[in-house]
Amino acid sequence: MRFRPCIDIHNGTVKQIVGSSLKDEGNSASENFVSAYDSVHYADMFKERGLKGGHAIILNKKGTPEYEASYEECMKALRAYPGGLQVGGGILPENAGEFLDAGASHVIVTSYVFSDGKINYDNLEKISSAATPERLVLDLSCKRIGDSYKVMTDRWQKETDAALNEKLLTELAGYCDEFLIHAVDSEGKANGPEKGVLEILKDFTLRPVTYAGGIASYDDILSIRDMCNGKVDITVGSALDIYGGKLEMDEIIKMCF
Repeated sequence: MRFRPCIDIHNGTVKQIVGSSLKDEGNSASENFVSAYDSVHYADMFKERGLKGGHAIILNKKGTPEYEASYEECMKALRAYPGGLQVGGGILPENAGEFLDAGASHVIVTSYVFSDGKINYDNLEKISSAATPERLVLDLSCKRIGDSYKVMTDRWQKETDAALNEKLLTELAGYCDEFLIHAVDSEGKANGPEKGVLEILKDFTLRPVTYAGGIASYDDILSIRDMCNGKVDITVGSALDIYGGKLEMDEIIKMCF
């Protein structure tokens, strides 16, 4: 189990938000933490500790002035830590190369692949070809709807008909290098990890998987490690000391390595 750091960027500023509160209208979100530092500060911090495979996420809708501000902030982080960060938010085949050339190790994609509420295999093949499978991460962030966890798109606002399960992970594994899974209902709430999501992820070994959402204590981290036999990596956001929380990043690094 590895610790994967994150840099979430909204309206041009590094923040931690409640995931389910994110709205395109007015570019609003419920904020847990707004940093006084820019993205380079955090990229340098992760670089100094040799942390790789973290993600920088642009949380604004592509085509808005707020997206442009967040894009510029994100690019600064990628250039500060070449090869150390993955990047997501508005990624298309046409611009994937920009982010990779700027220093991203991988691009992260959801909405382009899961368009109109379902998997678009033409788009999946296009982005996999543009980035190459070795540099593509598929974000299957999900929300519990009925008896299953449905993949959510458009900054976690739109439900798809794709249910997160081993079959879906296996089907998509040939197109990508890793999976990133946010438990949307838990994201930013520090109310404990979504065990139903972890039950799905714990036995999947074809590709590395990173889980994010709700981690609030060191015991939460140990429970994920034990439940998943150390096979699932983790991201901690709002509970982390560098983002205003109580968990010390250096202590988490010791627990994970």
